[in-house]
Amino acid sequence: MPSAMGSSPVSSTAAASALPLSLTDGQESAADPVVPLAELFRLLGDPTRLRIVLACVGGRRAVGAIAEGLGLSPSLVSHHLRRLRAARIVRAERQGKQVFYRAADSHISAMLAGMLEHVAEPVDDYSLDPS
Repeated sequence: MPSAMGSSPVSSTAAASALPLSLTDGQESAADPVVPLAELFRLLGDPTRLRIVLACVGGRRAVGAIAEGLGLSPSLVSHHLRRLRAARIVRAERQGKQVFYRAADSHISAMLAGMLEHVAEPVDDYSLDPS
């Protein structure tokens, strides 16, 4: 199934092969992708920040439009957007005095589309397998 950005998704086998299988002696290495990945999920774990990112997935949005659409103050939205931008989850584009935000890339959009699809699946599909 195509992602929200129109590119084909990576197969679960290919995605799994890109993940580290183990860490040497339990220590984190400088090349360990788990730490920044955990930080990304921690940032997206806040419902307000997640709503802001989802608002930016559909296209460019100004701070005021995001704030109005979510019923939040522009200063709160700006605060969250600074953190999301520092984590490369959203990207800012200046047009005159106005700054617009959008999802940083198709990886963010595809990940969120996949996770939204996952949480929408019926719980019945995950019954215990007796084997």
